[in-house]
Amino acid sequence: MDQSPGVPSATDALLRKLHEQPQIPLTHWLRAPAHVHYKAFRMADPPAQRPASRQEFQSLLGTLQISQKNVVLRETFGYGVKEEATGDRLIVIWQAHTEYYNYQLWHLPPPGNQDLAFGPLTFPAYQFPNTDLGTEVCRLDILLSAEAPPSREGMRSRFPGPVLYGSRILNEHTTVITSFTPDQQGRERYWVTAGPSRSNASHLKDIVDAIVRIETYYHLLLMQKPLFSAAIDQVYKFEQVHLQQREIITSHIAHADPQALQRWMNTLTQDLLKTNRMAGKLHFELSSSTPYDKIVHATLASLAEKPLESYRPISDYVLSGITGVAEGYQQLLRRIDTLRNGFEGIIAIIRTRVDLIVEAQNLALLQSVDKTTKSQVMLQHTVEGLSVIVIAYYLAGLAGYVFKGLSEVGWLQNANIASAIFVPIAIGLAFAITVVSKKFLHRKLTGEQPAPKADKPEE
Repeated sequence: MDQSPGVPSATDALLRKLHEQPQIPLTHWLRAPAHVHYKAFRMADPPAQRPASRQEFQSLLGTLQISQKNVVLRETFGYGVKEEATGDRLIVIWQAHTEYYNYQLWHLPPPGNQDLAFGPLTFPAYQFPNTDLGTEVCRLDILLSAEAPPSREGMRSRFPGPVLYGSRILNEHTTVITSFTPDQQGRERYWVTAGPSRSNASHLKDIVDAIVRIETYYHLLLMQKPLFSAAIDQVYKFEQVHLQQREIITSHIAHADPQALQRWMNTLTQDLLKTNRMAGKLHFELSSSTPYDKIVHATLASLAEKPLESYRPISDYVLSGITGVAEGYQQLLRRIDTLRNGFEGIIAIIRTRVDLIVEAQNLALLQSVDKTTKSQVMLQHTVEGLSVIVIAYYLAGLAGYVFKGLSEVGWLQNANIASAIFVPIAIGLAFAITVVSKKFLHRKLTGEQPAPKADKPEE
C-alpha cells in the first residue's frame, strides 16, 4: 500500500537529514567587527563524551540565560544567541566531531563600535565554565574587522612571539595576520580584515571556519608526537631483539632439542604479545593522521593564499610543522606490522620444526609397533604349530591306549601298527580342531552371529 502523504518515509527523513544545513540561519546573526574565542577538546571516549558535550552545551546555554527561542540544537551541532539592551550580541556555537568537539564564542559589539582588542570577551556577565570532558587541543583569539589592518609596527605590539605571519586569502580584500604564539591565556591570536565590501556574514563564517579547521587538525597531528617519539625507541629495541633472536634461532634450529624449541617459543610469544599491544594502541592513536593531514592541506588550498607584503606566508609555518609528520606516523605503523609479521614467521618456523620432530617420533613409534606386530604374528604361528603337535601327540597317545585294549581282547591283531597308522590322522584332527577353534573365537570377539540355516523346502 502507498504510504500516507502526511507521514514521511524513512528515506525522506534520511535525505532531509543529509541535506540539512542548520548553520545557514546562524549567518544572519553575524557581522563585523566581531571578537571570537575558539576552544577545541579531544575526547578520550567519543561514544560516551559526545552526548555529554551536548549536555554541557545545554548547561552553558542555561548559565548564560539564553532564551530557547534563540537556540538551535541538533545531534552534533547547536548554537544560541543572546542580545543585551546595549546592542551587544553573544553567539555560542557548539559542534561535535568524530574525535573532538569545539566551541565558537562570538561577541558582536554594538554597531558603530570598532574598539576591539585581544583578551577576554567583554560581553556583559560572560564567563565560560571549566570543562573536563576531554584534553584541550587549542585555543584561539580572533578579531574580525571591516577596516584596513594597522601597520606592521602597530600589529607587532598586538602579538606575542618573534615572527608575524600574514596572507591574503579568498580575495584581495581579506587578510589574516597571526604569530602562532600563545599569549598569557594560552590563546593564539588572529587578526582578520574582511574589508567593508566583503564583511557579509557568510564570508565571515567561512574565514573563521577555515582558521579553526587548520589550527585544530594541525594540533591534533602534533599532539601525538610524544607518543610517536616513545614508540620509535620501543620499536627500535624490539627490532634489535628480534634480529638477535632470528640469528640465534636460524643457526641452531637444525639441531635444537625440544626444550630449546619450547624456550624459544615462549620467549617469542611474549614478544609478539607486547608488539600486538603496542600496535593496537598506536593504530588507534595514529591511524587518523593521514586524513587530518589531508584536511589541513585541502583547507590551505581552498584559501587561495597570496603573499602579504612584509609578512611571512601563513602556509609556511603550518606546512613546516606538519610536513612528514603523518607519513612518519604511517611509517612507524608499517614498521610495527613488519616486526609483528617477523615474530609470527619465526614462531611458524619453530612450530613447523616441532611438528617435524613429533612426526619423526610418531614414525619411529609406528616402526617399532610394526616390528612388534610382526614378532607377535611369527610367535603366534609358532604357538599354533606347537599346539597342533601337542594335540596330535595327546590324540595319538589316547588312541594307543585304545588300540592296546582292543589287542588284548583279540579285536586288533597289532596295536603298534594301528598306533603308527593313526599318527597322521591325529595330526589332521589336531589341525582341524585348531582351525575350528580359531574361527569360533574370532566370531565371538567380533560379535558375529552364525548365519541361520535355510529352511528345507516343503515337498
